[in-house]
Amino acid sequence: MRAFVHNIPSSRVVFGMGSLGHLERELQFLGCRRALVLSTPGQRPLAQGIADRLGSLAVGVFPRAIMHVPRESADSARDEASRLNADCIIAAGGGSTIGLAKAIALTSGLPIMAVPTTYAGSEMTPIFGITEGGTKRTGRELRVLPRTTIYDPGLTLALPVAISVTSGMNAIAHAAEGLYARDKSPVTDLMAEEGIKALASALPALRRNGSDTDARTDALYGAWLCGTVLGSVGMALHHKLCHVLGGSFNLPHAEVHTVVLPQAIAFNATAAPEAMRILERALGASAGVSAAAALFDLAHDNGAPVALRDIGMKMGDLDRAADLASESPYWNPRQIGADQRGVIRQLLQDAHDGVRPS
Repeated sequence: MRAFVHNIPSSRVVFGMGSLGHLERELQFLGCRRALVLSTPGQRPLAQGIADRLGSLAVGVFPRAIMHVPRESADSARDEASRLNADCIIAAGGGSTIGLAKAIALTSGLPIMAVPTTYAGSEMTPIFGITEGGTKRTGRELRVLPRTTIYDPGLTLALPVAISVTSGMNAIAHAAEGLYARDKSPVTDLMAEEGIKALASALPALRRNGSDTDARTDALYGAWLCGTVLGSVGMALHHKLCHVLGGSFNLPHAEVHTVVLPQAIAFNATAAPEAMRILERALGASAGVSAAAALFDLAHDNGAPVALRDIGMKMGDLDRAADLASESPYWNPRQIGADQRGVIRQLLQDAHDGVRPS
């Protein structure tokens, strides 16, 4: 066994159907009495319901979370938390809402309680991202990691099947890159494989029946594991590309991950053979089907987009995207070489066209 360093940031997890019923107990466990509840506009009823449930323990609702956390949104939410003298943040929703909570915590230090309704996994990471001037800046700060996460599969029952599939593929991307990260460990490998396996079996079940509570539970379990992997190791080319495409071209977050993942995995396959074997096993790939092709098929066969052109990316923007992705590159297991920009441009072309990796 190779040498390794094992370091997983920890937070409290409350998991299971009906777990939202422990909300007040968990807030008291944090020692907080003035919670500001965040959500997107579409999740406002959930946020308001949480605030109503908490009564005097909630000081307000801020239902204006936006995808990719624009700087103006982060500043506005932080000002509102300060105005209300909030002593904690409850993020009710997906990655956009949890990302906004992290932006508040980054400068205020307020603790976060996450109540996820998607499979984004952001609640398990100390990673934040803020978009300003058309560029998404990311970083790692332990103070933005939610102190407590309440995973209630019942809250995902209303998540449309199409969004469930792309959100699940987004979660798989976190664990897939974790399998070849420089700072991975035997424990993160185990968590990645288990998380991918849970999601790979849950997504087709949800495609057949979005009200399948067992599949919803399995998917949320997989998202927890995949998110924990992302929060424990570094990111590589796939995440760099997605940050560029999302932050600079305002493409939908989960859909971008869904489309780019098979192409990035295909690119890295020869440099990470053991990661590919684990991926193929977790995905239940048929003999002769590569990990990249199995990921493409999992998305395509369950109705998810597999081409950037289908989620709003213009052919004319690929050159600029390649330029941006070549700047300040993340570490990657396969060295790109002198023609870095050209290689990335071709990868983006394949993603734009929806080419199934061979």
